[in-house]
Amino acid sequence: MKVNELIEELNLTLFCGEAGVDNEIKGGYTCDLLSDVMGNIEEGMVWITMQTHQNVLAVASLKDAAAVLIVNGYEPDGEMREKTMEGAIPILGTKLSAFEASGIIYRLLHGK
Repeated sequence: MKVNELIEELNLTLFCGEAGVDNEIKGGYTCDLLSDVMGNIEEGMVWITMQTHQNVLAVASLKDAAAVLIVNGYEPDGEMREKTMEGAIPILGTKLSAFEASGIIYRLLHGK
């Protein structure tokens, strides 16, 4: 599944990072602790979090995440949006909780 397909399926908001909407999603990781994400997320995964600051983008870039999905209706802060304009990691948003978004994405990726 590509990021643009996920955007359509979940009716997500694309805040920035339009250049990466064709990124392939290979899985997902749900966590708000940056150090845990650095140790466990794999390349091509969508990162589901409620964090909205530029350090999220730094970790996502370091680990080559396919996209970052911000949950609970939160929006990225200004610095995060500015930094994303330079790269190709889409920053997405939803009003869904992390639990709901994770379950839906899991089903979409695994057909269950």
